[in-house]
Amino acid sequence: MKIQIWSDIACPFCYIAKQNLEQALIQLPSKDQVRIEYKSFELDPSASLYDGKSYMEKLAPKFGGMEQAKQFLNHLTQQAENVGLSFNLDRLKSTNTLDAHRLLKWAKTQGEEEATLNDKLLNAHFTESKDVGDIETLADIAQASGFNREEALEALRDKAGFTDQVREDQQQAREYGISGVPFFIFNEKYALSGAQPAEVFSQVLEKILEEGRPATRFEVLSNETAGEGLCTDEGCAIPPRKK
Repeated sequence: MKIQIWSDIACPFCYIAKQNLEQALIQLPSKDQVRIEYKSFELDPSASLYDGKSYMEKLAPKFGGMEQAKQFLNHLTQQAENVGLSFNLDRLKSTNTLDAHRLLKWAKTQGEEEATLNDKLLNAHFTESKDVGDIETLADIAQASGFNREEALEALRDKAGFTDQVREDQQQAREYGISGVPFFIFNEKYALSGAQPAEVFSQVLEKILEEGRPATRFEVLSNETAGEGLCTDEGCAIPPRKK
């Protein structure tokens, strides 16, 4: 089974959704046969590198003020806690993520799975409050993920390196009509958007195992609330609390 995931390191719901997918995969008898491919998506390609401003300050204009941004961050922190993640959003360093995406593309050429690196990048950004726009920091994260630090740093210093691969993913997203992340395509047949709960992922995985056949075009299985738990270039939407 092949799962393609469009995501951005700057997307909190991508981390939450990843956690939910992993929970669903644990229950899958044939989880060792699942291949996950990460696709690049930049929520804000024009974003500056970390400039000292807090995440709340960055979000305030989109949410209508600091108080509204604070409420959003509190809800987001709770959403993360619900799936076992610890977000430190008050110390998050908002930055451009192109170099992080380029690093992931480089990692794919090293004969190693990029899943560990992707996870450590998300954890570094949302939990450890590291600057994932800084190439020295990115090289450290690559080393912690089992890659050669100097080789990773060399790849990052070449600003043209692996940028084309990132743009190809983004172009494919546009062709598919993907305007927000996370976005999942299963076996090039079914698609889900947003931070779906683990049980929804389980249902899709079971459906694919039962059918065991590919299709020429994917079918979107997200419901009408798929816009919740999804990040776009205009911001992120919090899913409603379960009663």
